[in-house]
Amino acid sequence: MQGLARLLAIALVALSAGSALAGPALVFEATSGRVLYAEDADHPWYPASLTKLMTAYITFEDLKAGKIKLTDKLKCSAKAHEQPPSKLGLPVGAEISVELGLKVLIVKSANDVALMLAETVAGSEEAFVARMNATAKRLGMTSTRFKNPHGLPDPDQFTTARDLARLSKAIIKDFPEHAALFTLDAVQVGNRKLGTHNALLKVFQGADGLKTGFICDAGYNVVASATRDGTRIVAVVLGEPSGHERTIRASSLLEHGFHNYTWKALFFTGVTLEDLPRSTGHRGLITMRESVTGWDCNRGARARARAVARAKARRQRAAKARAKGKGRAAVKKAAPGKKTAKPAPKAKKKLTAKPATTTKSAARAKP
Repeated sequence: MQGLARLLAIALVALSAGSALAGPALVFEATSGRVLYAEDADHPWYPASLTKLMTAYITFEDLKAGKIKLTDKLKCSAKAHEQPPSKLGLPVGAEISVELGLKVLIVKSANDVALMLAETVAGSEEAFVARMNATAKRLGMTSTRFKNPHGLPDPDQFTTARDLARLSKAIIKDFPEHAALFTLDAVQVGNRKLGTHNALLKVFQGADGLKTGFICDAGYNVVASATRDGTRIVAVVLGEPSGHERTIRASSLLEHGFHNYTWKALFFTGVTLEDLPRSTGHRGLITMRESVTGWDCNRGARARARAVARAKARRQRAAKARAKGKGRAAVKKAAPGKKTAKPAPKAKKKLTAKPATTTKSAARAKP
């Protein structure tokens, strides 16, 4: 056990050396729960839209129990209609099926649809949230508290990488019949085609889920999974500054997981999610607001700063161009080019007047 802990520590140093702002992360094998990499696995973090994984889990439970059907209708209430983006944007009273609602929940990460599911399954948002917390407790998510079904900002809503790993493992194990839902890269709603936020589904070999999340305080989160040669690896990545960096880090951790899994399976029984030592030294919830680069999280301040910087750069370029133009003009004035001398006009030949021939001379000349 100690030897494996040292190896995990070495892997931690190797993987985190290039990123001083790296948030919590955890990589594990989906079936056994064997941990392949862990970094601040118990640091409290805002889940953002990863909250919707629990919303999906509870909906799956009621589908399996026969309490609801995929063909049942979700109605958009006034409260659902008022939810901020990301959203489907249905008018009050509009309806969609539970099946379509689940697709939009995972692919589009629609906040209004999350609330519609909650109201349909439990009768109210409050009752659904109570069930979310009860389910979290049952799944062993001891460091998680839910306050809403969509993940929009709430200072009292938090989780950890370890708890999200527990939830993801439960979804994969308990509801394999819904696995295809998490592989969708787009969903058609009427004449609209809504694309996924999970770029890994398009760029990473074997990617098959699960969910992304973002709010300014959380940064860019993802629970990413991929399957190769029958082995499924899951990576929980929290707090990246942009969607691009989230994709890069998740890809790196998944690759590390696949390469690491084989020799660990051969030589070690491994540490699981349950017996992984708790990470310590946390300072409580932190915000990624000042570190996020993929979104303007400062109420326009970042956008204004960029606009000011662009305007300043334009003025500098214009001033430089003017200075360059003046410099050329000054050089031209100080050292004008030599003028080509015009060829001198040809001198006119003077006509010499012949002396007049006297009559006498003329007479002599005649033969």
